[in-house]
Amino acid sequence: MAAGALPPNGRTPHEGERTIGELFADATAELSSLVHDEIALAKAEIKADVVRGGIGTAAGVVAGVVALASIPMFSFAFAWGLQALGITTGWSFAIVGGAYVLIALLLAFLMVRYFKKVKKPERTIAGAQATAKVLKNARPRPATKEEIDRALGRIQ
Repeated sequence: MAAGALPPNGRTPHEGERTIGELFADATAELSSLVHDEIALAKAEIKADVVRGGIGTAAGVVAGVVALASIPMFSFAFAWGLQALGITTGWSFAIVGGAYVLIALLLAFLMVRYFKKVKKPERTIAGAQATAKVLKNARPRPATKEEIDRALGRIQ
């Protein structure tokens, strides 16, 4: 627009009145801020669940290591030790195998327990749904004469 020319609506803006561009920029900034806040909330909620999932995964890995790596290392020693106490060799090995299965079951139970504590980010979902509802139902409307007069300072 050339210097001194009137805007397309044929009137000059009054002091303190914002242009449509300024109003649009403000609305865009507010919407951007809202989206950033929703993302920050989602990150905070998901982080706690990731930690719980990590602990559950660690318990599962430990269960696997105990079930697989320690069996060959200690089974023979325990079985032969039981046999030295007077238990037959077959029963000695069966007792040792059962003990390792119990340890693996205990660790698997811990893994399942931690995984059950992982929850969906309910506050984030509720906030996003509320925001979507507001934006979905938002309809532009023309300003009333009273709103225009108040904005122009004609009434208090």
